[in-house]
Amino acid sequence: MVRLFVDGGWAMWPLLFLLVMGTAFAIERLIALSRAAIDAQAFAQKLEQALRHGGPDAAAELCAQTRGPLASVIHAGLLRLHRGIDHAEKAMENSGAVEMAFLERGMVWLSTVANLAPMVGFLGTVSGMIASFQVIREMGDVVPAQVAGGISEALITTASGLVVGIIIQFCYNYFASRIDRIVADMQEHTAAFIDLLAEIRHEERSAAEGA
Repeated sequence: MVRLFVDGGWAMWPLLFLLVMGTAFAIERLIALSRAAIDAQAFAQKLEQALRHGGPDAAAELCAQTRGPLASVIHAGLLRLHRGIDHAEKAMENSGAVEMAFLERGMVWLSTVANLAPMVGFLGTVSGMIASFQVIREMGDVVPAQVAGGISEALITTASGLVVGIIIQFCYNYFASRIDRIVADMQEHTAAFIDLLAEIRHEERSAAEGA
């Protein structure tokens, strides 16, 4: 591996930098998204029980003790519930936008690395081919041993750039899929939470009128 790295020429250094940077962001996103993922269905059931039996305060306490963007968004709504359901819904929309930005943080760098790595590899390829043709021009004849270095550099950088790009692109797609799933759960259960609030308010009014 060390010999291939050296034979690859100057382009291997920026490719190594891109690989390290992409790996660092991938690890950071893996940790962050693992913490953000929860069993949304189970949380929704616990939330409904807490809201019906303990009221908004019990539900807010449950949200505060639960990790993940879904709990944070609903907690923001519960803190504004005393102003009305409309204010709670608006607060959840604002909190949801913040949570989505957090989920997508660093994704642009993964995309950048995935796009840049093959381009840097191809640039190294062009550099290696130019070096080979310069040797041919200076010697006036093709000697395989003399041009092999430039051709080897060209092939190594191409392969390295593609490998780095493929790895980071796979990570990007995987994380994008996980983010989509988390956002879908968040939207589904926040909408269901608003419906639950309206239902409880209706039940309270019906009970008050019946009394």
